[in-house]
Amino acid sequence: MSLEMKELLDTIPQVGSLDWIGVRPGREEPMNSLQSVEVCLENGLVGDRFAGKAGAKRQVTLIQKEHFSAIESIMGCDEILPETLRRNLLVSGINLQSLKEKKFSIGEVVLLGTGNCPPCSKMEVALGPGGYNAMRGHGGLTASVVTAGKISVGDEVKLLVE
Repeated sequence: MSLEMKELLDTIPQVGSLDWIGVRPGREEPMNSLQSVEVCLENGLVGDRFAGKAGAKRQVTLIQKEHFSAIESIMGCDEILPETLRRNLLVSGINLQSLKEKKFSIGEVVLLGTGNCPPCSKMEVALGPGGYNAMRGHGGLTASVVTAGKISVGDEVKLLVE
């Protein structure tokens, strides 16, 4: 029995976990690590400098924990901390790329995966020479807020079936 492509793309039985939350209060300021954060329709994560407008495609950025080992290997380092990569949410246990163009929940919040989150040139400083290229293909996902609420480290990350 052969599965159709749409059925394959919509089959995401894995449930992930929110492992880390970070917000940056101002330009060029370090990330603040949080245990929980309010997420609003207008600005995304409360306290984050980006504060994307309601419906913006990049209100929240997510990165896959499983990709850290690839980046660390390419850069020849033992450990990269989540705040170094400048994304808001670190997720494990579910493929973020499978959530692109889909609604998913984290705790009581609903997000829509809007696109890839490519690295920026700041990775050359944060990770060292070659950091930008080490991050290519591992930059994560951008999302917009569909339903506001609170998220906390340890919350489940799962596809919403419509």
